[in-house]
Amino acid sequence: MPVKIKRIYEPPSNADGYRVLVDRLWPRGVKKDQADINLWLKEVAPSTVLRKWVHGGGDWQQFRLKYHEELKNSPALQQLKNLMEEHKAVTLLYAAKDEHHNHALVLQELIDK
Repeated sequence: MPVKIKRIYEPPSNADGYRVLVDRLWPRGVKKDQADINLWLKEVAPSTVLRKWVHGGGDWQQFRLKYHEELKNSPALQQLKNLMEEHKAVTLLYAAKDEHHNHALVLQELIDK
């Protein structure tokens, strides 16, 4: 089953399965005791330098390439792939407002390959 992605601000559902927050920073306005996550995997998020670069106006396609490079030998990416084998459903949670340009989409692409 392919990995799903969802904004952390959306209500959880049973279909989410194992919920993994993939942001390096804790999402604003979300209380930790009410987040309903199974794992906060900060290490799989883009580096601070890359995150600031793309939010400062960096090109989306270049971001994707640079993020792929960061994840190339990442134990955190392998951990996500292992979770896919262990659980029937896995949902990657992110806080970004842009649902069409965010790092969770890139992670989804990599895992679903």
